Amino acid sequence: MLPWQTLRADQQFSAQDLVFVVSQGTLAERIRAGGAGIPAFFTPTAAHTLVQDGEIPVRLDKSGAVVEKGRKRETREFNGRTFLMETALTGDVAILRAWKVDKEGNCVFRYATKAFGPIMAKAAKVTIVEAENIVEKGEIHPNEVDLPGIFVDRIVPSTAEKNIEVLKTREEGEDGSPPKATNEAQERRNRIARRAAKELKPGYYVNLGVGIPTLAVSFLPPDSTVRLQSENGLLGMGPYPTKDEVDPDIVNAGKETVTLLPGASCFDSSESFGMIRGGHVDVSILGALQVSSVGDLANYMIPGKVFKGMGGAMDLVANPDNTKIVVATEHCAKDGSSKIVQQCSLPLTGARVCVFQVDRVQGTLTLTELAPGVTVDEVRAKTEADFAEADDLKTME
Repeated sequence: MLPWQTLRADQQFSAQDLVFVVSQGTLAERIRAGGAGIPAFFTPTAAHTLVQDGEIPVRLDKSGAVVEKGRKRETREFNGRTFLMETALTGDVAILRAWKVDKEGNCVFRYATKAFGPIMAKAAKVTIVEAENIVEKGEIHPNEVDLPGIFVDRIVPSTAEKNIEVLKTREEGEDGSPPKATNEAQERRNRIARRAAKELKPGYYVNLGVGIPTLAVSFLPPDSTVRLQSENGLLGMGPYPTKDEVDPDIVNAGKETVTLLPGASCFDSSESFGMIRGGHVDVSILGALQVSSVGDLANYMIPGKVFKGMGGAMDLVANPDNTKIVVATEHCAKDGSSKIVQQCSLPLTGARVCVFQVDRVQGTLTLTELAPGVTVDEVRAKTEADFAEADDLKTME
């Protein structure tokens, strides 16, 4: 069964609908380019994946069979790296919500609501803004304008309450320390996260995936200067809020409520993914379904399971020369199969991007640390991929 065959067309779409699955950063840049009059651009995101080959379908029939595949991307080599050509994306109408809008159309967005609103407004023929607060001309200082009125065609008052999709809170006085292990599975997750945290040096800018990666920061010292970045446009994220601190406009990329630390900043998604693709994020910690001996990573699709898209993962691994990719995952899947494989059988998130240490040039794995009580023979028995042992093989703390 192909992985997208669980996307039953009769559940959400008809056979006449086209559904394009795009990485989040590429989507943001396509929209930004559309608004700026740039017809196309080259990006390293999704190189050597199904996206490059045009193998992700855009149309299914009612049985889930592929009717039409995606578009194979034109590629170009720059400085020894493969880049894909992506085209600009525009729309007839953009509907967005802003916190404050004056009668000139100038808009102010709060926190994470900047993510896609401003760039979508610029890429549409007609932009309709739902305003939480409508004020007179001149009541918004020019330095506070996030979206100039030239991009706005209609203003309507907001009538709907904001929803919080994933409410996460902490108790008053909790300091974000790691969860206590109440079972063997949680102890394994804590051990993996504790080891991943050792890759985060003072002053680093870090992006965390969901699951085990989010636990890593709880093992940092209280005075840590590591700063967390979120793809939806936050830099300087703090812990979950207390009930009194909850703000529906301050959420992370997983739509969870979070807080912002002193010195934090907010920006739109094209800015956020520019930081990521540009290599300005020092470390990205991701989960995985499979990692190969050459550092290929697969973490967004399992055949026969619901396929929701790849989110921002393809962008996060697009510049491994400048952003260290740390995979925080259990060694074996639930069925006992190895996640560390000679060659990935699942669709790739990124090629040659990734404690084994991966030499992405030579395509080799080196075992550098062992968990307490684990032997090299046990690791070999549970690892499909070939690997070497480090001369100074250590026991994980």
